[in-house]
Amino acid sequence: MPGAERPKVLICRRLLPAGRDPLAARCEIREGGLDATSQELVNLARGAVAIVADPTVRVGEELLTAAGEQLRVVANYAVGYDNVDVAACRSRGIAVTNTPGVLTNATAELALALTLAAARRINEAESDLRGGRWRGWDPGDLLGLELSGATFGIVGMGRIGRRYAELVAPLAGTIVYTSRSPKPEVQRALGAEQVPMQELLTRSDVVSLHVPATPETVWLIGAIELEAMPSHAILVNTARGSLVDAQALARALRDHVIGGAGLDVYENEPGVPRALLDAPRCVLLPHIGSATTRARDAMAALVAHNVLAVLDGADPPNRVA
Repeated sequence: MPGAERPKVLICRRLLPAGRDPLAARCEIREGGLDATSQELVNLARGAVAIVADPTVRVGEELLTAAGEQLRVVANYAVGYDNVDVAACRSRGIAVTNTPGVLTNATAELALALTLAAARRINEAESDLRGGRWRGWDPGDLLGLELSGATFGIVGMGRIGRRYAELVAPLAGTIVYTSRSPKPEVQRALGAEQVPMQELLTRSDVVSLHVPATPETVWLIGAIELEAMPSHAILVNTARGSLVDAQALARALRDHVIGGAGLDVYENEPGVPRALLDAPRCVLLPHIGSATTRARDAMAALVAHNVLAVLDGADPPNRVA
């Protein structure tokens, strides 16, 4: 009704116009901005009915308590939601939502780009050229891994893992995968074979990670797993940084235990361990898996859709808790 107070929505950092504009049309928007501190977010959260977070924002007891009892939804601007204390939200009756599906292509394509870059040592080659260290064609310089006919091991055959499998299928000699359940449609379409993790590691020329961050997947890849991989193999991670023991990976690269790595995610972002920055044959990107205009706009629109559905008393389309 005219003059009624508009519901308050806290956007912890930034939401693109595709999501912000629909929310602003109906709600009072509070924005923390890209450099917002935890205390600033606590202050802004008071009275909010919705919190829009992203993987860099921890949504736990402090922020939930600061918002108050009227808080109804935490909408995460990502597929993963390990930054949200789901149990605390559930105990308060607060919905938690994410943005699946719309970033599948973008993230799988980046995983493919990292695969190619790590296999062909593209970052090293470009660095040598730009740094004036290239002295002309050398038949023994910057030798990499040829991917045609390679065995691709995919850890996690969800939306993104499957799309990555589809993208590498024209190159692959064999696709093997691990998953909590068989994926017969993938096996039929791509000839993929479900195998135990240990077998995947020992057989694969490329190991690409596509599983969520959970207590069970912390350091899924550590020193033992890296030792199991062929000495020429490439590790690719576009999922979550906590899946990989970064220090073990840096040692494995330094000691030629594996051939290379391509990473887009890190355990304590935006920090990146010095050991990884100094590691040879390691392509590093700043968490840009979903960074296409199409994907980020679609994610923002889903965030708004989820929030507005809850405010309208409906079940949000992407509820995870």
